[in-house]
Parts: sequence; C-alpha cells; structure tokens
Amino acid sequence: MARLESQRDAPGTSREYETVYILRPNTANDGVAEVNTKVKGIIEGLGGKVLKVDNWGKRRLAYEVSKERKGIYLYWRYLANAGVVEETERNLRMLDNVIRYMTVKVDESVVADSRPSEIDETSYEKAASTAADEEDIFLSRNVDEPHVDDDDKDDYVAPGFEDEPVGPPPSTEPKEN
Repeated sequence: MARLESQRDAPGTSREYETVYILRPNTANDGVAEVNTKVKGIIEGLGGKVLKVDNWGKRRLAYEVSKERKGIYLYWRYLANAGVVEETERNLRMLDNVIRYMTVKVDESVVADSRPSEIDETSYEKAASTAADEEDIFLSRNVDEPHVDDDDKDDYVAPGFEDEPVGPPPSTEPKEN
C-alpha cells in the first residue's frame, strides 16, 4: 500500500499518536488478541512503528456505554503518517467488541529512530491477557469459605490475659472523677 505523507510534516518524519480503545468486558483473551493483531497490522502495514502496547485491564466506565458498565482498556503509542489513524479508527468502528476509541496526536515531525520502541515478542501476548477485576474475583470466590461473625470482632483479649473471660475492649477515653 502506498505511504501517505502530509506536506506539513518535515520529510522523513512521522507523527506520534496515542490510541485508547475499550472492548466489551466479556471479551475473551483470544478476542483481545484478535483486535490487537488487526490494529498492529494496520499500523505496520501503512509504514508506522509501534512504540508501546499496554492492557490496562477491566475497569468500571464513568457512564454506561453500549449497555456496558465495564470495559477492557487497551493503550497504544505509535509513530505513523497521514491516513493511518483514519484507517485504524475505521476498522475499530466495524468491530463489535470495540465500544469506544480515541486517538490523540502527541507530537509532530518526529524522526522514527529518535523514539525507542518498548515492544518485544512478549508485549503483544501481555496486552492480550486481561486480569480479572476485583468484582469478578469476589464473585468467583468459594462460597464454602469460613464466615466471620460481626460479634467476633468485638472480642478483645489483652496480652497476658488469654485465660480471662472475653469482653469488650477497654475504653480509651479518660475517666471522670
């Protein structure tokens, strides 16, 4: 595919962009990897250079989006020329798993060699795996775990008096005479 260049940019330079997209919370790791592969293919296929990929995990959305209250956030930082962002967002718009996306231009006229890439072969694998959020972990806990009664937290035993009867903790307020 032909590489597009803007006449505003200095010859031989690119623009630096950040793209964040949010996937549906029930998207499996295979689905996340599929979307990441597609985005990587678009950026690199049009002559871009991926600098960083990060999976921010499943988070609560500020407001309901496409009937979802949570989403899987993915962050990409890359160097690209004109047309790459438009093509990337066009493809994200067509994917059912993507519920929101946003791209921000960070810098102009960047020499590609001046920005080191943080990408290695395991970066894309890490970005494809989403850790469970706190609510999912709580809901998947074993129901047979021992339950602590609220009454037990009031029982206080002073050091050295383990054999004495159990009662409420001593008051820390000064006594009035």
